[in-house]
Amino acid sequence: MKLIIDTDPGVDDALAILYAAAHPQIELLGLTTVFGNVTVQQATRNALYLVERAGLDIPVAEGASKPMQLPPFTPSHHVHGPEGFGHLPEMAPKGTKIDESAAEFLVRMARAHKGELVLCPIGPITNVADAIALDPEFARNLREIVFMGGALDARGNITPYAEANTYHDPHALDIVLQSGAEIRMIGLDVTMEVLLTAEDFEELERRDPEHGAFLREMSHFYLEFYRTVGAEGCGLHDPLAVMACVMPGLVGLEHTAVDVVLEGPEIGRTRRASGRPEIGVALNCDGADIKRRFIASFGG
Repeated sequence: MKLIIDTDPGVDDALAILYAAAHPQIELLGLTTVFGNVTVQQATRNALYLVERAGLDIPVAEGASKPMQLPPFTPSHHVHGPEGFGHLPEMAPKGTKIDESAAEFLVRMARAHKGELVLCPIGPITNVADAIALDPEFARNLREIVFMGGALDARGNITPYAEANTYHDPHALDIVLQSGAEIRMIGLDVTMEVLLTAEDFEELERRDPEHGAFLREMSHFYLEFYRTVGAEGCGLHDPLAVMACVMPGLVGLEHTAVDVVLEGPEIGRTRRASGRPEIGVALNCDGADIKRRFIASFGG
């Protein structure tokens, strides 16, 4: 599977990217970065570091620094840490971003791999909307968009109504949902059914001393945030979206039209609608099986 991950690393982004890098059925063609968990500059730096840590030689293209219409947001440092990797200090990758913007890179890659490229946005979906604006054929050139975001029947995680990625750029999501692309939404209805605990991170370290130790170290800060909101572990948000790209049967889908609230107290809320293209929305899964598969992917 030819895959590009659009990302704002981020603890769970790091989990997702290292999973994708190690998966034998995934050909990771590049990363694009966006604001969200961190600033876009931090996201690019962290993405470059993760590429190098995984031993990959792939491009990283920097994208949007703010939403399409809303004012800029403060990064989620209280969730992911001041540099995005929990308590870990700023990383210093050797590589640099490419000259193309994220949208330009996405448009070029979708043309080059027409009908083959799967795009997995796991942050605010601004870059994807920018690519649609740049090339009217972009959505049709993709094989599929599998995005982490939204909540259909579940409660939001940044407001009672909205999941964080959809909240941070609902106008971009509205463009993507109406684009006619093949879309699957992997949101809180399933990602909060798969919780990684401190013991799970210990197992990751045992299985993969190199990457697992890195992930466990950054998890301390992340798990502490989840404890403050009453959760026994951290949701497998971004990794589950990547897993769903390569194993679609992991989640049960409802095919329905979806829209997103663009203003008012429910801004960012995703809900069933009519009069627009249907997408597949993940609403159920076997959380224990997904966790087992995810942990087993580390360490060979």
